Amino acid sequence: QVQPVESGGGLVQAGGSLRLSCAASGRTFSSYYMGWFRQAPGKEREFVAAIRWSTGSTYYADSVKGRFTISRDNAKNTVYLQMNSLKPEDTAVYYCAVRPGVVPSTGGTEYRYWGQGTQVTVSS
Repeated sequence: QVQPVESGGGLVQAGGSLRLSCAASGRTFSSYYMGWFRQAPGKEREFVAAIRWSTGSTYYADSVKGRFTISRDNAKNTVYLQMNSLKPEDTAVYYCAVRPGVVPSTGGTEYRYWGQGTQVTVSS
């Protein structure tokens, strides 16, 4: 079992920055991805970014490219999401998730382990 735990959410003004963290404990896999998803009120969950742990390859949703950066710290088994130039439409609950395997995916159903989420609110 793997348990991701997110932290770092909060309230920020438009144009500001936040950094989310996700520490994953439990079993490890030879190949896996850690991803960030978000869900705004009344909307479906959407993919934000993912990173392949072994290679550091990254993937982003078009809506966050150039503003968000996903990175990892191998020693801490932690993934980060640096969010810059935040917009009110970035307001959502952000979830960290783990996908064992070698094929990247932006589909939430492909991720097996999920954190509880952390709220990000961007005021205008």
